Amino acid sequence: MRKLTKLLSLGALALSLSVGSSAAEECIAPADPGGGWDFTCRTVGKLLYDLKLVENPVQITNMPGGVGAVAWANVASKRNDDGSLLVATSTVGITQIAQGRFPAGTDAMRWLAMLGTDVGVIVVPADSEFKTLKDLTDAMSEDPASVTAAGSSGAGGWDHIRLLMVAKAAGLSGDDYKGIRWVQFDGGSPAVTQMLGGQVDLVTTDLGEIAGFVESGDIRILAALSDERIPAFPDAPTAAEQGLDVTGYNWRGFYTGGDVSDEDYQRWVSTLNKLYDSKEWKAAAEGSGLVPVWRGGEEFEAYVLEQAAQMEEISRQIGVIK
Repeated sequence: MRKLTKLLSLGALALSLSVGSSAAEECIAPADPGGGWDFTCRTVGKLLYDLKLVENPVQITNMPGGVGAVAWANVASKRNDDGSLLVATSTVGITQIAQGRFPAGTDAMRWLAMLGTDVGVIVVPADSEFKTLKDLTDAMSEDPASVTAAGSSGAGGWDHIRLLMVAKAAGLSGDDYKGIRWVQFDGGSPAVTQMLGGQVDLVTTDLGEIAGFVESGDIRILAALSDERIPAFPDAPTAAEQGLDVTGYNWRGFYTGGDVSDEDYQRWVSTLNKLYDSKEWKAAAEGSGLVPVWRGGEEFEAYVLEQAAQMEEISRQIGVIK
């Protein structure tokens, strides 16, 4: 009887170890479904499983709030050493951190990799009175309060900063910035939906979040904040073509908990690198308007620190923080 009990105990231990080793990975999207972080988690999660880079389907969890701050706080307090966890992030998140809007600085987490960059766009309804970027900047110059803009970040966030960079290039000053009305939504898609309902005049966001609205003809790209025209939408002019030398890219990538082991960290970096090298990722990225770009491991950690410093400097220059 004692031998049987021992065998059952060993069997239970083996089963426990087996289940633990094949536990499903999870990706947290710190926003509602339909946004850029949601796209990042769902696309990468599906490809990881389809390409057999993970054993089980990746669980996708939407955790909106605070433009990423809620998910960040949850990981820091409850899952900081969870080696099965990915969290989607981007330039938007780094901007929030640089402005002190997250519970801690960049060193609180481990930065895994970026896989591509999204192009910032200024979009308006198809029947908008703004036909060119000059129409918009003229209206802002004449009466900043006459324009109501929206995006997926709060005032001073990356979407807002991109619009202010355009305003600055057009000759507006810090006082003018304060007059432009800004509305925040949890994602570019909800912002566009409200714009089509007449709640705001324009949306500044990433193309990947709202490409479907452009394809359907419901909205127009007033300006692409990119060096060159977007291959998927070649008719959309860049801001530079319209006389304002402004670009606003938003990279897509992942972090994990600050106490995750080196072994799990390197495993994720290697796995994501294999995903990036696949033709399936390149097709998915380019089909959604992303430009595939790889930075991983220590290189990405250094890049994040550098960008956080840049975002802090930009925020001070345009008066978002003191």
